[in-house]
Amino acid sequence: MRVSPSQLVPGCVLLRDVKGKTNRPIIPQKTVLTEKHITFLHKFLIEQVDVSEKLNDGEQFKPKSVEAKEKEKTETPHVESNLVLSDLPFKDHYYHVVTEYKKLFETWRNNLPIDILAVRNLILPLIDRMDDIGSAVYTLHRYANKVDYFYHHSVSVSILSAYLGKKMGHQKGEWYQIGLAGLLSDAGMARLGSFAFKKEGTLTNEEKLEIRNHPTYSYRMVENIPSIPYTVKLAVLQHHERFDGSGYPLGLSQEKIHGFARIISVCDIYHAMTSERMYRKKQSPFQVIEELQKEQFSKLDPRVVQVFIDAIANFSIGTKVLLSSNQVGEIVFIDQKQPTRPIVRLDNGEIITLSNHHNLHIDEII
Repeated sequence: MRVSPSQLVPGCVLLRDVKGKTNRPIIPQKTVLTEKHITFLHKFLIEQVDVSEKLNDGEQFKPKSVEAKEKEKTETPHVESNLVLSDLPFKDHYYHVVTEYKKLFETWRNNLPIDILAVRNLILPLIDRMDDIGSAVYTLHRYANKVDYFYHHSVSVSILSAYLGKKMGHQKGEWYQIGLAGLLSDAGMARLGSFAFKKEGTLTNEEKLEIRNHPTYSYRMVENIPSIPYTVKLAVLQHHERFDGSGYPLGLSQEKIHGFARIISVCDIYHAMTSERMYRKKQSPFQVIEELQKEQFSKLDPRVVQVFIDAIANFSIGTKVLLSSNQVGEIVFIDQKQPTRPIVRLDNGEIITLSNHHNLHIDEII
């Protein structure tokens, strides 16, 4: 029997997998549905599911009328589903957060205040998936698309920043704060015109100058929310500051830049450069890491960059890689001083030392 989630009742038995955007099952067949599952289906905007004509207890399934379900919604207080999102494949959970963040951002564009409880409830369960984030750092940029790049960027910067915060030895409460700051650092873009996150083609000088105001706007949006720690507010304001004083909006340098902001800066640059954007093509993650290495003694905090490189370029012998020449090979030796330029044995048996071939780089991990 094919019905909408609004017609389901607890005890219904799924006849087929319910699949998310990645085509992986988010609720497997033969699951006996509970109220939590049904709420979950609504949250993921599932239109129809296939269920047995009989409930789990053998009784005949009588689908609810849509009208009855709508009445129930108005009479019953909403209870947030406790069905653990972490039971989903990481990619499905990530897409869910991007979709919900986009909705929140649209409310900010309409001048509504930030609902910090909604923000926390959305991002913290994703941040909690540290093992999954560590496995996804090579591929996170592939999740984004040109049209919704901006929303992907905010979510990705959040989880990468929290991940890097953990790698740097921060306690769980602190990397929650770092991740929260990463998500909200671009909230001020809601105060700009749509050119700031939707324009195709090169930005004008005037538009570039206007975008430089977004950290200040972001700060103003969180400034008077008492439940947000001051360290988060500082990180939101300072995430585009640079060690040599060339950043904005205040032109701060060195120790005047809060440690959380230094972490977000690196993750912001990394994700932006590795993602396909309206006005710029993406680069290989390993090309970007090499760019970060060049910047680490001028614009960025060297310690943050080094920990990030150690975390991202944590290859092992035997890793399969695709080179920029479209050749496939296997890593056979890693120089810890140049982790992005290992020795690679190609499929044809040829050995290439990437440190001797500056025109070649690792394009992707296979």
